Amino acid sequence: MKKSVYGILAALMVMSCTQTNESGYIGPSDVTIADGVMTPEVLLAFGRLSDPQISPDGTKILYGVSYTSIEQNSSCRNLFVCNTDGSGNTQLTSFPEGASNARWSADGKKIYFLKDAQIWQAPYRDGRLGKAEKLSDVASGISEFKLAPDESALIYVSSIKNPAVSVPSDSDPALDKASAYSTENLMYRHWDHWVTSIPRSYVAPLGKGVIDASNSVDILGGDNLYELPTEPFSGIEQLDWAPDSRHIAYSCRKKTGKEYAFSTNTDIYIFDTLTGSTVAVTSGGGYDTEPVWNASGTRLAWISMDRDGYEADRQQLKVCDTDLNSGDTVSVSNIRSLSADFDNDVAGIVWHGDELFFNSLVREGVQGLFCCDLNGDIRRITDQTWQFDFFSPFAVQESPEGVRLLCSYYSHRFPLELVSVDITARGTSFTQITHENEHILSQLKDITEESIHLTTVDGKQMQCWVMYPPEFDENKVYPAIEILLGGPQGTNSQDWSYRWCYRLMAQQGYIVILPNRRGTTAFGQEWKEQISGDYSGLNMQDYLTAGRYIKSKPYVGKLAAVGASYGGYSVYMLEGLHDGLYDCFIAHAGIFDEKQLWFTTEEMWFANWDNGGLREYAYKPGQTGPAGDGITFGGMQQAGAPYSDTPAAKRHYANSPSSMVTKWRTPILCIHGMMDYRIPYEQGMAAFNAAQMMGVPSKLVIFPEENHWILQPQNSLYWHREVYDWLEKWTRQ
Repeated sequence: MKKSVYGILAALMVMSCTQTNESGYIGPSDVTIADGVMTPEVLLAFGRLSDPQISPDGTKILYGVSYTSIEQNSSCRNLFVCNTDGSGNTQLTSFPEGASNARWSADGKKIYFLKDAQIWQAPYRDGRLGKAEKLSDVASGISEFKLAPDESALIYVSSIKNPAVSVPSDSDPALDKASAYSTENLMYRHWDHWVTSIPRSYVAPLGKGVIDASNSVDILGGDNLYELPTEPFSGIEQLDWAPDSRHIAYSCRKKTGKEYAFSTNTDIYIFDTLTGSTVAVTSGGGYDTEPVWNASGTRLAWISMDRDGYEADRQQLKVCDTDLNSGDTVSVSNIRSLSADFDNDVAGIVWHGDELFFNSLVREGVQGLFCCDLNGDIRRITDQTWQFDFFSPFAVQESPEGVRLLCSYYSHRFPLELVSVDITARGTSFTQITHENEHILSQLKDITEESIHLTTVDGKQMQCWVMYPPEFDENKVYPAIEILLGGPQGTNSQDWSYRWCYRLMAQQGYIVILPNRRGTTAFGQEWKEQISGDYSGLNMQDYLTAGRYIKSKPYVGKLAAVGASYGGYSVYMLEGLHDGLYDCFIAHAGIFDEKQLWFTTEEMWFANWDNGGLREYAYKPGQTGPAGDGITFGGMQQAGAPYSDTPAAKRHYANSPSSMVTKWRTPILCIHGMMDYRIPYEQGMAAFNAAQMMGVPSKLVIFPEENHWILQPQNSLYWHREVYDWLEKWTRQ
């Protein structure tokens, strides 16, 4: 490992990259960077901006920033405010325990927020917060909340005990020191935790005393074990107040156990807080999520997938008409898709009059902003030459010359910042509002990158990003890294990651190539869907095409292939396929043995569909095909199981990476978290054991307290050092 990366500088970074005081507050970094070289310590020094909220008068933005302390092995998020042009930036809180979910009051004179898992309120004036008042005392804590438009009530998310997964003390309080879980059904664990509790959403009044269980109403009632919001990543965005402050639209998968484990059927409902009644907007199909009311409450929009069991189905923009003034019964009519002819995924919908703005990954390999009217006419807002990932607006404002969108963006070169996008008769332009990390970025030598297209083995065009180190000289020779994407459905866009940070790789002197192989989501549904049932096929050839291209360049020496999750699977697969193309591999949280994974992963719908239970059809935009016959066991369709006799399933399991270990020859690093329940850590151990048995130079790194991701700061730093040590050893020596 180069001393310039991990020598004296590294020690300096650990001491100086965060400012703390005796109370434990973690503040912005004051990092000094030597020679313009970005390191893992520098990566952890970046402030992480999130959750912007526009003030009621449209002049200020409230947001949060998280700062990290390597020494304390923790992060802390506090609140900031600035004017909409970026001026007047002021820090509002400096709580050691942090603050989140901050929201303006209707008059802009108060700010509500979460601290210590409870709701607080503080007066706001001239960039300062007054003394905070605690508003809630919910025993199980609050994770998120949303205010009613008239501020008379709020929705909050908490949890209830799940009797389907028990611990010893449930049956005998004297066994309070025993540690065990027992269950008689699926799903008993999710992502990184055993499902001993279930998230629920409640409605409670504001201004009528302390919020607690006595004055809170469970939206789902108390006689079921459904999740609201749905685990593991859904939040308060799955519930939305109607403008009348009486009705709530929400998304929920009203299933439990084995039925839940094999289904993605999540529907939209409308709850009446006055009568307690619920009306179903949708019924059947796949994911229906993120409902959003228009300003008058006459229409409801949401994101919809048509097919149950397929979590990567095309995300459509759907809308319906609603009548909230028809007595005690809500009327729903005219459900339709506004994006039936749009061959990309819709995300992050925001109403503006009779139009909706949204973001979508598109064929340039970036995430752009779009606008759709009620006739389904869609136009792109952001310029095709802008190489940034834009996210849906948190505010849409009228301007003297047109419309102004306040949103966020990032790229391979910098983490998330706030930005305004102005739409006028002269065209579209954008202006960056916040500059949270300018003091770090200004010290770094810049990188360069380009977008290229390669011809695949079957004659199609594949877009790739190629990033070059600072001061790149084509007369020199550099090591290269090929990024193997996770998912498997996803996109190598202009994203910024604190795990696989591509700028960090380039700044460490590597050329980085990011191929958007089969299965990526920005290039139409046909390109995305091809990967299902064909893990070992064309997408692996796409990777080899990209690897051969970059290694053919005279300025490229040795080549590494690295990836996580499905990218880790790809590493294990390519280890047996590449025929000497790659010089080393790194797999994080990868799938090694497909049969074992089927029996140990938690979300069965994913493995069932992609492993062979997929519905065969000839794809046409806006259409789905006939359902396959499948195979049913125990009342559930399990056509993708190892014991299924469908041709797709047989092919899938016959081509598991574990079937090709006798061809393994190339040095490999296997990394896994023991709390990873999506791809259990035994997969990483098995791959390492196989490499050892084959006599392949190999190393295993296991993180006992991490899940599918590496989240704790010191673990993250160690992860990065292990990764770059391995790359240094096998691509530079």
